[in-house]
Amino acid sequence: MSSAYLLVSHGSRDPRPDIAMQQLAKLLSLKLPDSEHLVGIATLELNTQPLNQQIQDFAQKALAFGCKCLKIIPLFLLPGVHVMSDIPAEVELAQTALGEKIQIEIKPYVGSHENLGKLLTTAMATIKAEVSILLAHGSRRSGSQQPIETMAKSLGAVTAYWSVSPSLETRIKELVAAGNQHIAILPYFLFTGGITDAIAESLEKLKLKFPGVKLQLAPPLGVSAELADIIWDLATEGEKVFG
Repeated sequence: MSSAYLLVSHGSRDPRPDIAMQQLAKLLSLKLPDSEHLVGIATLELNTQPLNQQIQDFAQKALAFGCKCLKIIPLFLLPGVHVMSDIPAEVELAQTALGEKIQIEIKPYVGSHENLGKLLTTAMATIKAEVSILLAHGSRRSGSQQPIETMAKSLGAVTAYWSVSPSLETRIKELVAAGNQHIAILPYFLFTGGITDAIAESLEKLKLKFPGVKLQLAPPLGVSAELADIIWDLATEGEKVFG
């Protein structure tokens, strides 16, 4: 049963995440054995169409290529409300509208993949620091922070969150009070965008508050062959793909 693949991200007014999504889709399309498979992108928010309509439009294109199944891959790092509630609700609307013409399946979100930590390990290796802070967006959904806490522990880092506590400033204060003078900040975000810009700006202000401390900011995960491999692994989980 031939499949099409749709990468779903949050959506942004900043053009850079969309460009990154297109680059990722292109990397994934190179893994496909023939043209009957498709890779597309869609966003949950900040789009002219709701996600369910984007899915329907892409599904019609997939049907024209003879695809029988559409795999949705959520490009999210946390199992927050978007992953657990919003995307499934939109998929259900699209499936109802499309009927039995095509089967829509939601694959695991990107942050659930066991190899994602290796990308962070690579980033950590480029910065010499006494301690590292894994800075994630955070979610108010109960339990959604646990994967971040687990990953930070495996990396030997501590956590901070952009939208919930503990904040980056709170965590830096604690680490400085404990005697650390060289701190690395690892932004647990897929792409450069408005939030990563805001993080960089806030860090410049924090450098003024802690003049004797070296604060180094790593880049977000970004587009790479390794990230494309992780997404492809999730997208094709449980199926045999030739090529």
